[in-house]
Amino acid sequence: MRLRRNPHAKEILMNHPLVDVATNHHKGSWKSRFSNPHNPLNVELGTGKGQFLAKASSAYPEMNWIGIEKIEEPLVKAVLKGTETENENLRYLWMDILELTEVFAEGEVNRFYLHFSDPWPKARHAKRRLTAPSFLNQYKQLLHPDGDLILKTDSLSLYEYSLEMFTDNGFEFLASSRDLHHSIYASENITTEYEEKFASRGNPIYYVKVKPCK
Repeated sequence: MRLRRNPHAKEILMNHPLVDVATNHHKGSWKSRFSNPHNPLNVELGTGKGQFLAKASSAYPEMNWIGIEKIEEPLVKAVLKGTETENENLRYLWMDILELTEVFAEGEVNRFYLHFSDPWPKARHAKRRLTAPSFLNQYKQLLHPDGDLILKTDSLSLYEYSLEMFTDNGFEFLASSRDLHHSIYASENITTEYEEKFASRGNPIYYVKVKPCK
């Protein structure tokens, strides 16, 4: 369901201290945007309404967190959630994921999170999936040598496609589950709003953690 349009969203985002607009001005120096620039940098691609980031930044203060979102209305909700935490290790980037390599430098990110990305189910749209080879090559470039990537989805087709793409494009599997909430990884899982709604119906959440092969 689409969020109702917020006529003040752009103004809020343009003037909010936790929000950066897509720019290469901080490329290679994003950690300096935080009070502790020595913390590892984790980036959520498509942060939605922000529940995951608000929880994760509170649970792991020894890490810095950036949420990327293109659409104004959910990003405003995410920013408001983040503001309530008063966490100094949390920021947001208002940008299109297509601009990743223009905004981040090689090896700058310790972990990417892909949470419930659009599965683009039609074959002709496969290149738009965030685990398509063109995106995987970008993650490999931007990830720290010890960095990794976590994918969660409710789409079995996207999950299976992603497993194939990871295998074919030089990624090593660290963990995976076809039912995350009933797996050994459940205790460490931090949920998103959509995830809770979907899982409450008894549907499985698919999970995989990978890193580029050295």
